[in-house]
Amino acid sequence: MLSTLRAYLEMIRFAHTVFALPFAIMGAILAAGGMPPGRTLWWILVAMVGARSGAMGANRIADRYLDGLNPRTRDRALPQGRIALGEAVTFVVVSFGVFLFSAWMLKLNSSSVPAST
Repeated sequence: MLSTLRAYLEMIRFAHTVFALPFAIMGAILAAGGMPPGRTLWWILVAMVGARSGAMGANRIADRYLDGLNPRTRDRALPQGRIALGEAVTFVVVSFGVFLFSAWMLKLNSSSVPAST
């Protein structure tokens, strides 16, 4: 179980997602002209993780054959079979679903916040 989780985190380069989170938070602060509500920050973070995970997973799926041929990338999870293609596709669909749901939640939350002038 732990090795499977490690394979998925490696596939999407989760450490890079964590590195990018401060930039998303800073963008939210600048867009709001101050600190946005906590629920807004939460849904921005969820949206970012979902979108980036889906995009990285889709990229790994698209590149799986080339990754298998390249000595630098042949040890990745998809070329090695540590993650099955169907599992990776499911992961991408769920990740984009999380992104779309969180974007919808952001829209709902923003409609309840009065517009600033």
